[in-house]
Amino acid sequence: MKRLVISLSAVFVLLAARPGVSLAEVGEITIAQQYGMAYLQFLAMQRDHLIEKHVKAEGLRDVKVTWHTFAASNTMYDAVLSGDLQFASGGLTPLITIWARTRDNYKAHGISAMNSMPLLLNTRDPKVKTIRDFTDKSRIALPAVKISQQAITLQMAAAQAFGDAGFNRLDPLTVSMSHPDGMQALMSGASEVTAHLTSPPYQYQELADPKIHTVLNSYDVAGGPTTFTVLWTTGKFRDENPKTYAAVLAAFREATDMINKDKHAAAELYVQMEHPKLTVDQVYAMLTSPGVDYTLTPSGVMKYADFMYAHGLIKVKPTSWKDVFFPEIHDLPGS
Repeated sequence: MKRLVISLSAVFVLLAARPGVSLAEVGEITIAQQYGMAYLQFLAMQRDHLIEKHVKAEGLRDVKVTWHTFAASNTMYDAVLSGDLQFASGGLTPLITIWARTRDNYKAHGISAMNSMPLLLNTRDPKVKTIRDFTDKSRIALPAVKISQQAITLQMAAAQAFGDAGFNRLDPLTVSMSHPDGMQALMSGASEVTAHLTSPPYQYQELADPKIHTVLNSYDVAGGPTTFTVLWTTGKFRDENPKTYAAVLAAFREATDMINKDKHAAAELYVQMEHPKLTVDQVYAMLTSPGVDYTLTPSGVMKYADFMYAHGLIKVKPTSWKDVFFPEIHDLPGS
């Protein structure tokens, strides 16, 4: 038995001594995404095995990468904090929330912004021209009530329309639905849902129906372009797996560059992997729509953080967008 232990120890020593081989970091990671074009980089990463490529470039052993799709960011929290999920993605406001809640323990931070995209509130009710026109009978579908990017954007719009005290006036009208389910409910005309605050491509698909019109644009609410989705993890994972972390960021950066280099090819990728009821030309038109930008640079972080802190949605406020994101992207011109 003693000889067996010595032999096994020798094997691990020899493996660790081999150039370019590391046994110290995780051999399997799980990444969560949601629905829509906001997660286009992930499709490129999956198709081309970019994480696996950059893991090898970091001198690590092969890693198994598993991808999961969630309906909303709030369901990812426990999975990330428990270690069942290593990388999460979703709206900027859920990141700000988890950052504020975990500053003294897990230290969740953003790895990078994923994009900036306008979020549209569409309705099939011809009487609703502004958010002031919603009634008690209205129902607004969005990914997660009170916490999703769409929910906070609606609260910001309500504060502008009804005064700060009325920031949550429309909350009772909201219902949690995934983007695809919300679109189906709105367009069917048979559901209680009369409006949908969503993202590309769903908002543009809805507007193809002449009975549906836009009530609100998130860029108008925030006063300009803002980050929609972000990639994030915990400080604990980053500290314990620095090379894996670096590989994921490098893979994400490469995927973003691929999308920006050839938007038509990116549209083809989306159609091939997601099988939407859309043509490549339709997706290309959405990818090149005004305000749609695939970028690692966070924008509008403090606009949302200031609002959330002022209205008691977070207990601590970042002094800068850099507080919310890990330092690897601090050289970018964020806001």
